Amino acid sequence: MLLFLSVPQPRPPGARTRAGAARVARWRRQRLRLQQLRRLRGLLRGLRGRPRTGSLRRGRMALCGQAAGAASLPSELIVHIFSFLSASDRLRASASCSHWRECLFYPALWPQLRICLRVSPSEQPRLEFLMRKCGWFVRELRVEFAAENYLSGGGGPGDGGRVDTRTGGEEVEALQLSTRWLEVLRTYLELVLCVLVSIRNNRNLQKFSLFGDISVLQQQGSLSNTYLSKVDPDGKKIKQIQQLFEEILSNSRQLKWLSCGFMLEIVTPTSLSSLSNSIANTMEHLSLLDNNIPGNSTLITAVELEQFVNLRSLALDFCDFTAEMARVLTDNNHVPLQRLSLLVHNVSVMHKSLDNMPNDEHWKALSRKSTSLRVYIMAFDIKSEDMLKILKPSIPLERIHFDSYITCVSGAIVDLISRQYDKFLTHFILMNDVIDTSGFPDLSDNRNEDPLVLLAWRCTKLSLLAVHGYTVWAHNLIAIARLRGSDLKVLEVTEESIDFDQGELADQDVDPVHNLIEQVSLGLGQPWHAIMDIESLSVFTEPNRHFYREMQSFSEDI
Repeated sequence: MLLFLSVPQPRPPGARTRAGAARVARWRRQRLRLQQLRRLRGLLRGLRGRPRTGSLRRGRMALCGQAAGAASLPSELIVHIFSFLSASDRLRASASCSHWRECLFYPALWPQLRICLRVSPSEQPRLEFLMRKCGWFVRELRVEFAAENYLSGGGGPGDGGRVDTRTGGEEVEALQLSTRWLEVLRTYLELVLCVLVSIRNNRNLQKFSLFGDISVLQQQGSLSNTYLSKVDPDGKKIKQIQQLFEEILSNSRQLKWLSCGFMLEIVTPTSLSSLSNSIANTMEHLSLLDNNIPGNSTLITAVELEQFVNLRSLALDFCDFTAEMARVLTDNNHVPLQRLSLLVHNVSVMHKSLDNMPNDEHWKALSRKSTSLRVYIMAFDIKSEDMLKILKPSIPLERIHFDSYITCVSGAIVDLISRQYDKFLTHFILMNDVIDTSGFPDLSDNRNEDPLVLLAWRCTKLSLLAVHGYTVWAHNLIAIARLRGSDLKVLEVTEESIDFDQGELADQDVDPVHNLIEQVSLGLGQPWHAIMDIESLSVFTEPNRHFYREMQSFSEDI
């Protein structure tokens, strides 16, 4: 026979009454807080590395293991601490011990990776290490390539296509430069392969952006087959790069942003066919900029564009954006397009026809489909007669960037832009890379009013104006500052572009330069100075990179 005896648990004093129960609850809360404080004090002592004495403390130490310091923290806690630090601070913190270094490349810490690389052999080991660690899990990858000697101001295969008249000792220097560029191109191919191989099996990639420096890849406006045939004679590396790019597209499961600019034939007319229908239907941004495609072939057709029903921003070569594409984007099954960036390059205009471009009715239909549609155009060395064909009145043009070294923009084009796009225009950039700085073209010749002043007067939303290589009279610059005032956030004019009237120079009582700075600063409501060093103006030294970055931010600002 079994007897089960119930032994009552001891209660704290006074627990039998209601008031006693309340005191017991307070006593338990106090005891819990005391225990928490003791644990916290023990953790802090462990982090400080203070020695503990006594059997009780030694017993608590034994529970934490042999090490009691920063290295003993769990990986989850270290990763959580790293999440509050910048990338540079994470790298410095990871140097404290091997355990922290192992936690540095935890996937949650690197959801996005933005890399700007010089095309230099010294960058290859660093890139390989970084991509080996992060390539398989990164969600947003943005890589920009730039030639080292291009960044330092040296010439190259794409230095404007100017005629080479060097003789004698200069020919030896040209040969050395050619050898240097061959090495740059060879390194460029290796770096591109390193990036693509590391992400070929990344199914979590959501944003993928690649930019290649056009000066590395082009000579006289087109791809230099001579250089490429010496570096890759049988074309195996180029074919491998194209196959890897298509493999990345076919393996993607979450890709919503695809951007590729001036990347040495990495994108072919068949590349987009690798995308599954589900990915194409959910793609939100597509940027394919490459003016090296021969003949009338394009990187994307109107039929392929029909699959991208969720596209909100698009960037293409202007000659590839046809009237049929404009019609596709106005279909009811497509979401309204909000950002459209178009590159107008003289090479494309020479080899492709402008006959298939959208007319004014197509632009009106696009604007009706999406009232928030804004257009960004960059024109490389385009003749005035071609620009008159391109600039349709109904384009909702918000930004325009002219860059040339042979063909100058006329005052009539600037006047046309100010009249047609006065409700939308916010950014106007006018760059001219002329060799003889003593003869800048004057936009106000044979005109009662300066076209730039009329632009500032008519375009009430103008917030950025940058000019180099065109004569800007000092009194007109002051008028521009007064017309737009503090709404003109950026006014960049090079010192060599500014000229003064004879009357201003003849006045001995007033320093014309000091008066110009004072009056423009007063008009803008902020300190202003002319650009003294043209090399510091990235929009001039690196126009392609500037356009690509501006296009990215333009598309992201939806």
